[in-house]
Amino acid sequence: MKPHILVVDDEIRYQHLLRVNLESEGYEISTAGDGEQAIEMIANRRPDMVILDVMMPRLDGYSTCERIRQFSSVPIIMLTGKAEEDDRVRGLNAGADDYVAKPFSATELVARVRAVLRRAVNTESITQSRYFSHGNLRIDFARAEVWRDDRPIYLSATEYRLLIQFAHHVGQVLNAEELLLAVWGDSYREDKEILWVSIARLRQKLEDNPHSPQHIVTRAGLGYLMPPLDTINPNKEG
Repeated sequence: MKPHILVVDDEIRYQHLLRVNLESEGYEISTAGDGEQAIEMIANRRPDMVILDVMMPRLDGYSTCERIRQFSSVPIIMLTGKAEEDDRVRGLNAGADDYVAKPFSATELVARVRAVLRRAVNTESITQSRYFSHGNLRIDFARAEVWRDDRPIYLSATEYRLLIQFAHHVGQVLNAEELLLAVWGDSYREDKEILWVSIARLRQKLEDNPHSPQHIVTRAGLGYLMPPLDTINPNKEG
C-alpha cells in the first residue's frame, strides 16, 4: 500500500507542486486548503504523514500542528516561508518532526519525507518487549502509546523515537551525537538545536516538574540519561 501524505497549503500552486513531486515518487496524496479542514481529514482518514504550511487563513500552521498533537502522533513536516531560527524552533515546539523552507528543491523535500517516514515506520522494530515502565511513565511498544499515570500522552513520531532511545538504555548516558544519529540520521549529526527543543518538549509532556526531571535528566558536558529508578534523586541537576 502506498504511504498516504496529506498536503495542507492554501496556495493551489504549492498543492500542485507537492502532488506532482510526491506522486512521482510513489506516494498517495490528499490536499487540504486550511488547518480546520486538515484536522478533520486527519481524524477521519489517518494519513501516514502531513506536510503543513505555516501561513494559512483561519488557523495557521503552528496552531494546526498543536491541535493535531492533541489527538495524533502522525509525522509532520512544516513548510516555512523563512529559514529563521525562531521560525524553526516555533515549529518544533508546536510538535513538528521536521521543517523545509520555501522555496525548496524537490530533491530536498523527497529526502526529508523519506527520512521522517522511515523514522516513524522503524520505531517499532527496535523494541523487544511490549511494555516498559519508569515511575509513573508507561510505554506500550506494540501500540506506540505512552501514558503518564492514567493519562495518555500524545507524542510526535520523533518524540516517541527519542523517548524509546532512553527506554532501551536506562542508566546509560547518551551524548548529543548518539541521539541525533539514532533519531534523526547522519545529516543531523551537528544539529543540536533540534535535540534541545525535542528534549524540552518531552520533559513538558512526561515530567511532573519539567525543571526537576525524573525521566530524562542532563549530565552536564556528557549528555542525557534515563536514570535507574533506585538512583533518582530529585535534588540532582536536571
